[in-house]
Order: sequence, then C-alpha cells, then structure tokens
Amino acid sequence: MFSTVLSAALHGLCVEFIDVEADVSNGLPMFHLVGYLSSEVKEAGERVRTAIRNSEILLPAKKIVVNLSPADKRKRGTAFDLPIAAAILLALEEVPPNSLDDTLMIGELSLDGAVKRVTGVLPIVMEAQKRGCKKCIVPKENQEEGALVEGIQVIGVAHLKEVCAILKGEKKPAPAKYKRISQNRADKSGLDYAEIKGQHLTKRAVEVAVAGNHNLLMVGAPGAGKTAIAKRIPTILPPLTLEESMELTKIYSIMGELNQSYPLVTERPFREVHQSVTKSALLGGGTIPRPGEISLANKGVLFLDEIAEFQKSVLEMLRQPLEEHSIKILREKGEYEFPAEFIMVAAMNPCPCGNYPDLNKCNCTTAQIQSYLGRISQPFLDRIDICVEVERVPYEDLCRTGGEESSEEIQKRVVKARDIQKERYSSLGIQTNSQLSIQQVEKICVLKEEDKEFMEQVFEKMGLTARTYHKVLCVARTIADLDGKEMIEGRHLREALSYRAMNQKYWRR
Repeated sequence: MFSTVLSAALHGLCVEFIDVEADVSNGLPMFHLVGYLSSEVKEAGERVRTAIRNSEILLPAKKIVVNLSPADKRKRGTAFDLPIAAAILLALEEVPPNSLDDTLMIGELSLDGAVKRVTGVLPIVMEAQKRGCKKCIVPKENQEEGALVEGIQVIGVAHLKEVCAILKGEKKPAPAKYKRISQNRADKSGLDYAEIKGQHLTKRAVEVAVAGNHNLLMVGAPGAGKTAIAKRIPTILPPLTLEESMELTKIYSIMGELNQSYPLVTERPFREVHQSVTKSALLGGGTIPRPGEISLANKGVLFLDEIAEFQKSVLEMLRQPLEEHSIKILREKGEYEFPAEFIMVAAMNPCPCGNYPDLNKCNCTTAQIQSYLGRISQPFLDRIDICVEVERVPYEDLCRTGGEESSEEIQKRVVKARDIQKERYSSLGIQTNSQLSIQQVEKICVLKEEDKEFMEQVFEKMGLTARTYHKVLCVARTIADLDGKEMIEGRHLREALSYRAMNQKYWRR
C-alpha cells in the first residue's frame, strides 16, 4: 500500500512543503528512508519503529520505504518523525485512508511514542493556512504557538496513540484557541529614565534616535551612564503592532526562543551582544543559514557595549545590514534573506583608559588613542546617524531628587513622532525617516534657502560625505517631527549637525 502525508521544512525563513510518501510491500523485511536526508532525519527510522511498537501497534515484517519529496531539497531536523509514522500507519491501513486529507503534520517522536515539541511551528502553520490546509497536527507543547494563526484548525497531540484515536474518530480533537489580549504579559524590568540624573543631551539624542529609528553611538568615560541609558531604551520604544508581533514571533519560533505558554512576542526586542560574538552568530549563518542577533533584534534594539573591543572584521560586516535593513547570505543552494530593521545602539570609551580628553587623568599616548579609535572605521561611522558624547555626571546632579522626565513622558513624544512618519509614508512602503532613500530625502527633507546656504558652508567645513549629508537631513526631519513642524527649520538642522560634531573631536584630529 502507498500513502502520502503533508509536512514541511524550513530553509531560512522560508517554508518548503514536503510530501512524506510511504510504501509497504512484500519482500525482505527492511525500513529504508530516502530523499536527501541529514543524519537526524535518517535516525528517524529507529525512533519511528520503536515509537509505533511502544504505542501497541503491530509493525509487520514487510518492506517499508519512506521518501521525503522533493528529493533535491535537504531535509533537516526531527519534525518529520510524526508524519513518517502517520504515513506508515496510513499505508498499513491502521487509520482511515482519507483521514489526513488537507492536513499538515509535524512533530518529533520519543521512543515511547510521546510527541515532543519542535521549532518553527508558527511559520509552517502560516504557510499551511495560505496553501489551503484545513488542519495542522502539531505537538501539544506547540499548540498555543500554532493557534496564533487564524483560519486553520490547530490540533495539539501528546502521543502517537492520541493521533491514531483522532484519525479513527475515536476521540474528538480539541483545537487550540489563542486569546491575544490575555497573553500581553510583558516582563517589566522596572527601569525608567527618571532614574538617570542629568545627561539631558544624551537622553535627548536617544529620544531622537528612537523617534526616527536612527543608529546611535555614545562615547564617554567609564561610569558616565552609557550602559544604563542604553538599557532603558526599551521603556520609550513605541508598542508593537499585531503585524510586527507576528513577524517577530515567526523569527523567534524558528530559533526556538518562544515562551510556549505565552508565545506571541508583544515587546520590542533588546539584544545585548558580547564582544566575543562571531560573524555567523551576529549576522546569521550555517550550512542552511539561520537568523543571527541582528534579525532577533528586528523592530527593536541591538546594543553593542564597548564597541571598540569587537573584532573589526565583525563590525565591518554590519555595514550592509545597517544600510539595507536586511541581511543577505549566499550559499551554493541559493540566497537567504533575513530582516534587520533595528536601531543599533553602541557605546565606547574615548581611549583605552577611558579618560581622554582629560589629559590630567588620561595616561594613554597619542598613538594608543589613535589605534583605539581606529578600530571604528570611517565607513562604519558614516552609517551611524547620531553620535553623542556622554559627560561625567556632576555631584550636584547625582544628589538632586526629582525633576527628571519619566520614560512614559518621553515615550508619548516618540509615539507621536512615529505616527506622523507612518502617516506621511503610508504610500511609500516605509515607516520611519531612517528608511528614506536618496530620492525620497530630496523630496521630503526640503530646506529653506537660507538653510541651504548654511548647509553648503557646513558641508565643506565638517567634511561631510554624501551619505552623512543625507543622514543629517533625515535626523533633522525627525527632530522637526518631534517638534510637530511640517518643514525643517534652522534649529532642527543645527541640532542634527551637532550630532556629527563629535566625529570632528575624536576621529578627525
């Protein structure tokens, strides 16, 4: 007898549908798996045979051949165990022949027949719904995740016996239902910008960066508050839309980083990366590439503390994602593209000892300082929209109580500016000022005549490049949005230029 069960495999963020074909015939008893399989899929044969036997189902001494089609696509992971078992049971007529029509199935089997959780359920169920499948049978632990998709029946199963009972009609399935409102259980850290004393210039720069989705670099002495300021950025980020939540949840599902009790990602991510990170861990990679930290930070913040301590080759690889807001990885079998629409927030000391330019405290030589700062190349700096110097906090500010703005107050202004941008760019397919192309900058970031003359003088004096010129205009546009102005005014332009003045102090000495 011959049977087919629909399953799926992940290639990057893309879903490939796989037909699990089983043929049971007379001949020398054997169990053979074919179809361009990885080692973990080849091992499925032993898991499936043992699971079927421990589920009190007799597996006859026949020739069993299982093919995972199409045969030219590499199959990886353990999610094919359950569909392989189901295809064999269909071929043996242990379950009704039409019981798996319009049904997709994934899941790993343990030796006792229990169905164990797998990764990537959400994108698979989403594609199954688009294909027209009516049901998805997934592990019990993944049912809440699968139920995020509307328009398809998601059935969670805990054991192979339960699968057989459902297919035979002996047990009525209980489709999972997900209530999005009840799952909005963000883990509040309790951090607030009201706790940061002084540092008004830095907090203003952070507000502008978040409002326009601009990249930010903070340079300052150790203990000035760079890390504390960065870690409070999530408290002023605008709330995620449902569409953004689903996009993020899809990525985290593939990486196996979802809370299965509350799978929907409802908070923008904040990913702090250590200096020892490798290229593949940061950007994504592998034989069959998987998302890296920049994709896990999508719609949120990627924080690089002590950025000068990172490998220079790793930092240089960030240049393309920072510009294109996506990462493309080429392999022999094709091209993979992952989203990378994040705010890069970086912090560093001005020199190895951290005290420059205070020459009374700094004991570094000029060569040491230049070598340290040289780890951040000019092309990389050009891709950073806002650079700000974080000064030491005076004792008077540390002792002062009250008077600091809360994160809630700052967030209200950020959300208002984001709403202005969203409405302005509703027909352009973008949402923030940082995403403007050169042509769009010329149309939207229009300057008055006196401001054009001012920019002409500043362009040569500050040594701006074409890229940094356009970034200054985008930042000025964001400042104008925070100010509620339709046109960029001189004060907006001057503030935007002030965020590039630090380059003159440290990198153009």
